[in-house]
Amino acid sequence: MDTSTIVILDFGSQYTQLIARRIREFNVFSVVLPCTAPLEQVKGLKPKGVILSGGPSSVYDADAPKADPAVLAMGVPVLGICYGLQFITHHLGGKVEPAPAREYGHAQVSVIAETPLFRGLPAMMDVWMSHGDEAKELPEGFELTAKTSNAVAGIADEARRIWAVQFHPEVAHTRQGMELLKNFCLDICGANQDWTPEHFIQSTVERVKAQVGDGHAICGLSGGVDSSVAAVLVARAIGDRLTCIFVNNGVLRKDEFSKVQKTMREGLGLNVVAVDSSERFLTKLAGVTDPELKRKVIGNEFIAVFDDEATKIFEAEKSAGEEVAWLVQGTLYPDVIESSSVHGPSHTIKSHHNVGGLPADMKLKLIEPLRDLFKDEVRRIGRDLGMPEEILERQPFPGPGLAVRILGEVTAERVGILQEADQIVVDEIKKAGLYRKVWQSFAVLLPVKSVGVMGDQRTYANTCAVRAVESEDGMTADWAPLPYEVLRTISSRIVSEVRGINRVVYDITSKPPGTIEWE
Repeated sequence: MDTSTIVILDFGSQYTQLIARRIREFNVFSVVLPCTAPLEQVKGLKPKGVILSGGPSSVYDADAPKADPAVLAMGVPVLGICYGLQFITHHLGGKVEPAPAREYGHAQVSVIAETPLFRGLPAMMDVWMSHGDEAKELPEGFELTAKTSNAVAGIADEARRIWAVQFHPEVAHTRQGMELLKNFCLDICGANQDWTPEHFIQSTVERVKAQVGDGHAICGLSGGVDSSVAAVLVARAIGDRLTCIFVNNGVLRKDEFSKVQKTMREGLGLNVVAVDSSERFLTKLAGVTDPELKRKVIGNEFIAVFDDEATKIFEAEKSAGEEVAWLVQGTLYPDVIESSSVHGPSHTIKSHHNVGGLPADMKLKLIEPLRDLFKDEVRRIGRDLGMPEEILERQPFPGPGLAVRILGEVTAERVGILQEADQIVVDEIKKAGLYRKVWQSFAVLLPVKSVGVMGDQRTYANTCAVRAVESEDGMTADWAPLPYEVLRTISSRIVSEVRGINRVVYDITSKPPGTIEWE
């Protein structure tokens, strides 16, 4: 089934995926391509419109990201955002210069010309700016449509169907940003609001059927939202030719190995093979302290275990001439953008287990049905699949598990200490009715010891950090202002009940500048 598509060309902005997410929120399909995508690839998607993203470069940099200027003459509406405005100005004969007064953060924009892009919006808008260059001279045919006290904020050439803004409508700080994007996508481009969870499920099931054919697939099941929804989607496509493998990698949460098996088999009816490889993983992690190396070790070992299990399944089905050829993973958009510059020159922050820990010689071909979705979209898909809220409302848990919440070496003893502390955090957050209100809440074991007094005796034990954040999609996050009584109870219980911890601290760092996980 064909859908209306808005193509977003990525020039390296950390907000590019947010543009896609905002557009999907009003049920218009959006796809992100690198700015270097060939013109024929863009045309092949039959876009209703094209958006040029922001980016960290100057159009005059030697290595400045460039798109084919012919995208500006395709005959479909174009919207430039931040760097996109400067790219349009530069390539159509205008002039871009370093701004005498850079604009970063909140700003007020005055709308000074009538244009469909600003229809229904106030004459003064609160927006989010992030630029060091500005459009000094407009290309022929363009008019100024909005400005700040310092610089050009909006331009348009309606004859050529090109609009651009210097600010970022995709971020929440631009209050009328969603309305502006709706004006562009719905009114200017004429896109249909036909991208729905039902459509995604239907198209994904059809695609997986075509991918796998008569083959078999195995799914890396963690018990979290992402892998569970991915498994149910693929099972809908190929039925009992999907085998879910749940691996105990030695860094799961307390009692997770038994709980997940019961939920997946009884709650979702999935075919689950449980493999306890905790000793195997912990042996490989011995002496490893670098967080990136931890992720690589766990990723490599994870695939090695899958190869072993796939071989067993293959041997069992060999007589029928069948073969296991596919590996299903619950990779999401935020995993991808933080791990590698897959769509453009975005800056790599860290690798993720799902996308950064896979060996080049992996025998299995990947199926990543959720790769273009954000967490909230995955939950919507899960609800349309009829999955229970108990699974869908689980907080995100990193692929490398507690290994990236244990700073320093990962040992069985340290895993046991953190499991107990983490369980207390989860218990108390749930008791306070906050579990669904915060994005993530967990404990971190620090490689820091301090002196304490317990039972009139001196102690010298570990420090535990508690982390709780609020977020919409994991791309940005604010630390959660948990009630003092909740923090008091968490601290008191951890120090009293967990041997090896005598001090608890609360992390009040937002993302950015920090990340949600400590490693």
